[in-house]
Amino acid sequence: MDVQNRENMVGTWYAIAAYVVWGILPLYWKALKHVPAREILAHRIIWSFIFLCLFNSFRKRWPEVKQSYTHRRNRGSSLLSAVIIGAVWFIYIWAINANHVVEASMGYYINPLISVVLGMIFLNERLTFWQVIAFILAILGVVFLTVQYGRFPWIALSLAVGFGLYGLLRKTSRVGSITGLTAETAILSPLALIYIIFLLYRNTTSAVGASVTTHLLLIGAGIVTAVPLVWFAKGARRIPLSMIGFFQYLAPTITLLLGIFVFKEPFTNTHLISFGLIWIALIIYTSSRTRIMKRLQPKAYP
Repeated sequence: MDVQNRENMVGTWYAIAAYVVWGILPLYWKALKHVPAREILAHRIIWSFIFLCLFNSFRKRWPEVKQSYTHRRNRGSSLLSAVIIGAVWFIYIWAINANHVVEASMGYYINPLISVVLGMIFLNERLTFWQVIAFILAILGVVFLTVQYGRFPWIALSLAVGFGLYGLLRKTSRVGSITGLTAETAILSPLALIYIIFLLYRNTTSAVGASVTTHLLLIGAGIVTAVPLVWFAKGARRIPLSMIGFFQYLAPTITLLLGIFVFKEPFTNTHLISFGLIWIALIIYTSSRTRIMKRLQPKAYP
């Protein structure tokens, strides 16, 4: 096996491992369902920052982190992305423990299409004919679910838009994912620590009298947050972007299956039609730049 094939194989396994961990994270948060989502979030931020500090020290990456934030634009971008990632993490943890796993998975399916639209709005990227069709189908799926249930799927759309905006900020700041998360958790950690101290002062923290398992799970929240990101970064450097685009659907698929078969959340015909429209949209989106789809595109489309 030559060096290039070996690198591709290593990168493939890193990427798959990252997306599998992201897909099974609901199992982790469910194990902490007796702890309020705000408190889980605070621990996740603090322990993620501690883990990333250790990682950057071990890999001697602090000069890279420091150099990335000599530019004022990157500092401003990190402040905004910290607010967004904190909000998205909270919504996701709350949704999982409030039995909205299926809807959360929908958000991750929609996210790539939201990112395409954000690129068009903020980066002047041009949508192909098939990308427009894919976005319309996804919107129809959301509208159908809303009309049939009479409830706007705000969890799915909040996660999709939140991660879309986060990805947009990551792309425009030119800061790596690990470096970026280090800065974001550094910004959020003082607030999270103040919140934990406040809970301790009021004697309302779930950590008081909690089992050893609960304490270990709260500490481990930093590891399950940072490790898959490190794996993803290693994978993304070694394999083509098209493969990353394919693997990204592993996580929401695993989460959806957990929601249906492990957590026994309802998956009705309405869900099937709505998700079906979104899945068709993703198939069209993923293949939109292939030679066959370009040939099928109407010639009148600019």
